[in-house]
Amino acid sequence: MIALLFVSPIAITFTNSLMTAQELDINYGSIGQVKTASGDEPPFANLKLLPDLVSLKQYGEVLLSSPRYLRMFWNSVYMVAPIIAGQTLIAALAAYALGKLQFRGRETIFLVYLLTMLMPFQVTLVPNYIMAGKLGLLNSANAIILPGIFAAFGVFMLRQFALHIPYAYLEAAKMDGAGHLRIFRAIILPLIKPGLASLAILLFVDYWNMVEQPLIFLDNPFQQPLSVYLSRINAEKGIAFAASMLYMTPMVLLFLYAETYFIEGIQLSGIKG
Repeated sequence: MIALLFVSPIAITFTNSLMTAQELDINYGSIGQVKTASGDEPPFANLKLLPDLVSLKQYGEVLLSSPRYLRMFWNSVYMVAPIIAGQTLIAALAAYALGKLQFRGRETIFLVYLLTMLMPFQVTLVPNYIMAGKLGLLNSANAIILPGIFAAFGVFMLRQFALHIPYAYLEAAKMDGAGHLRIFRAIILPLIKPGLASLAILLFVDYWNMVEQPLIFLDNPFQQPLSVYLSRINAEKGIAFAASMLYMTPMVLLFLYAETYFIEGIQLSGIKG
């Protein structure tokens, strides 16, 4: 029953995406219209699960008639893909250094990482904006990509995996003449593979849904990602459900593909939601 409760919004979104614009207007036309004849009355929506007439017109309008959707979709891909690739690589290297190498100040450096994680997004937003302005990154995707690549969450998560790797593996590799790069490539990366998959999924969900950063750092609407487009599409009921369904499809497919790694990674990392 709990699973059905959580799946129901996705099911309603999918079935509503197959409805005609006229049927959607009948079901949701009163939303935003508040009657004041005998006091304020809440807006009413008719949440139908099955459409009266199945239609793919919504998808045609989103994918063919409106090029704005596809443009902002590729904007999202252009921003999210480098963040995932960059942060997983840097986080894996930092996790090896902070989890397995012995050097002075290691715990202090990791504590600084944790402090940045404890700060709310609103606290770091103004310093990031000022820094992006001084570096000439405003109105550029790099203003979002670079802070995302060097975020602290991935370091914290992968370090938990590195701590569970026995030192005997590293000592055996050193006896065979392996250096740090070979140890990292042949031992660390294979053993933290579930963590890398979990981190990639979490980063994708987080940055695929970002809204505040693009609105602040990108003034040009043609550079903004799809998440901003979806936050403004409520007034366009004719294509809202189809666009929302297409928007959530990559996240659902990614989770289904890497579900085993994701669950294993969360369990081993010790992160609790």
